[in-house]
Amino acid sequence: MSIPGEGLAKGLAVTFKTMTRRSHTQQYPDVAPELPPRSRGVIALLEENCTVCMLCARECPDWCIYIDSHKEEVAVPGAARPRQRNVLDRFDIDFSLCMYCGICIEVCPFDALYWSPEFEYAEYDIRDLLHDKEHLGEWMATVPPPPAHDPNGEPAKEEAAARKAAAPGGAGESPAGPAVRTRRPARPATARPASAPPASAPPASAPPAADQPSSGSPADEEPP
Repeated sequence: MSIPGEGLAKGLAVTFKTMTRRSHTQQYPDVAPELPPRSRGVIALLEENCTVCMLCARECPDWCIYIDSHKEEVAVPGAARPRQRNVLDRFDIDFSLCMYCGICIEVCPFDALYWSPEFEYAEYDIRDLLHDKEHLGEWMATVPPPPAHDPNGEPAKEEAAARKAAAPGGAGESPAGPAVRTRRPARPATARPASAPPASAPPASAPPAADQPSSGSPADEEPP
């Protein structure tokens, strides 16, 4: 059975308890907030790593990435003919459509896109939220460094290849020592018993039986 006014008493107790505590207010924008290390603020572009593979634009669920490029011939010493490479002309992201899913950063095979904790890019006009490659490149300075690698984890491919090349034996020798191949001992051969001729078969040199007719032709037989 509940006591009348019990809920009101509990509510007032919580109110009086919080009234005696000191409030903690972040003085933004005078004091910058402490954001988590993996916060998603804005997408930064490292233009030198972009190869115009179009994976980010194809995988974007909002189709808010616009890329234009052209091809240029590059003379390679010793090659029979010049090679072609893609040159990035336009890389725009419309942040009025972006839903900050991070798919474009995950599918980029050359690490050209990064998350930046910068979030102060509000505009009065929605058309100003279309940022070009120059503006996206300026945010690379705010990208935090990657976290340290776990010493107990698996080494990266580049680190493993460097360790293998720095080994005393070079690429063909592991850091623990030269690789020794052990051959499995051969199985001893067992002598097979000689197969005896079947008992029902007559010897090859045995003459035909007397009661059996000869195998000659009828012309060789004498008349009675």
